Amino acid sequence: MFSKILIANRGEIAVRVIRTAQRMGVSTVAIYSEADREAWHAAMADEAYEIGPPPAAQSYLDIAKVIAVAKARGAEAIHPGYGFLSENAGFAAACAEAGMVFIGPPPSAIRSMGGKSEAKALMADAGVPVVPGYHGEEQADDRLSEEAAQIGYPVLIKASAGGGGKGMRVAATPEMFLEELEGAKREALSSFGDARMLLEKYLLRPRHVEVQVFADSHGNCYSLFERDCSIQRRHQKVIEEAPAPGLSDELRRRMGQTAVAAALAIGYVGAGTVEFLLDGNGDFYFMEMNTRLQVEHPVTEFITGLDLVEWQLRVAAGEALPAGWANLDINGHAIEARLYAEDPANGFLPSTGPVSHLRLPEAGPNLRIDSGIREGDQITVHYDPMIAKLVVWDLDRISAVRRLSKALAEVAICGVANNAGFLERLTAQPEFAAAELDTGFIERHERLLFPVVEAPQWHLVAMAALGLLLSRRAEMADTAARSIDPYSPWADMSAFRLNASRRERLDFSIGGQRAELQVVHGSGAYLLELEGKVQTVEGKLEPDGSLHATFEGIRRKGFFFRDGKHFELVVDGLNHCVAVVDNLDVEIDEAHSGGLASPMPGIIRAILAKPGEAVEKGRPLVVMEAMKMEHTVRAPSKGVVASFNCAIGTMVEAGALLVVFEPEA
Repeated sequence: MFSKILIANRGEIAVRVIRTAQRMGVSTVAIYSEADREAWHAAMADEAYEIGPPPAAQSYLDIAKVIAVAKARGAEAIHPGYGFLSENAGFAAACAEAGMVFIGPPPSAIRSMGGKSEAKALMADAGVPVVPGYHGEEQADDRLSEEAAQIGYPVLIKASAGGGGKGMRVAATPEMFLEELEGAKREALSSFGDARMLLEKYLLRPRHVEVQVFADSHGNCYSLFERDCSIQRRHQKVIEEAPAPGLSDELRRRMGQTAVAAALAIGYVGAGTVEFLLDGNGDFYFMEMNTRLQVEHPVTEFITGLDLVEWQLRVAAGEALPAGWANLDINGHAIEARLYAEDPANGFLPSTGPVSHLRLPEAGPNLRIDSGIREGDQITVHYDPMIAKLVVWDLDRISAVRRLSKALAEVAICGVANNAGFLERLTAQPEFAAAELDTGFIERHERLLFPVVEAPQWHLVAMAALGLLLSRRAEMADTAARSIDPYSPWADMSAFRLNASRRERLDFSIGGQRAELQVVHGSGAYLLELEGKVQTVEGKLEPDGSLHATFEGIRRKGFFFRDGKHFELVVDGLNHCVAVVDNLDVEIDEAHSGGLASPMPGIIRAILAKPGEAVEKGRPLVVMEAMKMEHTVRAPSKGVVASFNCAIGTMVEAGALLVVFEPEA
């Protein structure tokens, strides 16, 4: 076994590898960018070294720098994690040239699967079924348009060197094709340095099922069963589970055998994933092979009892896989939910900023939490916005779904927009409980997953009021305890009245909506009156921000945090800004009248109109990139583009004026 390894990654996978290596007695070396100086993985490792500026191309993706640190610190091997350099054949070769072991497959295997077009041709030759499409070298727009017409719409446009949903677009009609093609090329070039595209027939309502394979250098290769990863947004997974529900033993066996055959065909070594599209008839088609560990590997670990990272290290050190893996059984059911800093109600746009408050459920035998983020850490524009993964296990799928719902109810994240509430709604859908899964699940249930709420519900108003009252009570108790006379009645500011019931008006806003309540202070409870509705509310605010409330005969739990002048109420995974109204406080509206603002920090990648040009509603005007994904700013109505306040290649902040736009009168 190695004595020292370097982890060429960041975030939760770096934390995971460091923990496993240290448990095995292996010393760890971490690298970090300027943006990650305070990152968790850097603090955990035995050694940590700054490698460059925040952009990944100048730090985590700089092969020469990574190799130099590894050599200087005496690392015998490098674990690439997932993303970044994990599927870079040049990096794997550079490790070997420097006399270090690349903890992953040989460069030849990575090259075989590195280009989706070449990989599909190779798999077709090996007898693996592939989706009908165009995987040719000719990349002229006219040729691609002709091939798309022959395949038939809708057509899936995919970056040949891509992964993770980047450089992937769907063209539903011929009129959409060129716009989507150009967007996919820009995104692919930015993410992978390769703008080659392939085209595939877009299957309607397919499932995304992938098989975990593991091979060693002694000729052994095993299937560790499959995962269903059909719940996706922007072609990126948000829920994964193992085993895939509803598969017959025969179908499971055939998919596993096909995946093993694919791995053996390229001389694979290490952990890898063969991904398939599965249609309603039980036919499956090869999509791609990820020549690395996957984000969703914990669900496989739960149902097999194996530590895949440990076996990555063992296989890389030359050990053979146990022969008993040929007879593994599936134990129970596991589901993983990814918590992201993103705004589901706004097209899942990533969110940046400090994670001011972070509460996650307590881990245990049936609940695992993988995270590289701590309270106070920054989510930046430079890297993936994943905060944590909640992974649950139980004896069967129904029990696992219940366990996941309970775990999600214990999540509170403040400071950045996040998808915790969205995941709660998703896992509560009867169709999800019934395992009616396919890659269009989120779009098909859009009305239920993105409900329009015009005003805060009564229970939210009541919990916000309770949080304000209990927060003030705790603050007064703390102030009184530190005063000369802690028992003075003048230390009590909770609507104290001599010889009268304690009554006050509580004026605040929640989610931008004004609420004026009459409050009568009782013994351990409050009587709240709002618009003629009267209700007794009682509860407790814990030091960690947990808010326990009882009203209308129902107990509810949420979280209540203070952030400067404002408060944050979190209920059912949804965040609600609460502010005490000061009628003397005048807000200044800084909105850009007649202009289109940047929805997030990012880099301008394309300007698609000219100053003075008349445009129709929905016309793409500016394309910006954030976290390696493209976001298009479109004309909100018919009108004229007066001018642009941005330039290609420049970095802009959230809210920055991008376009001066004059709507048609």
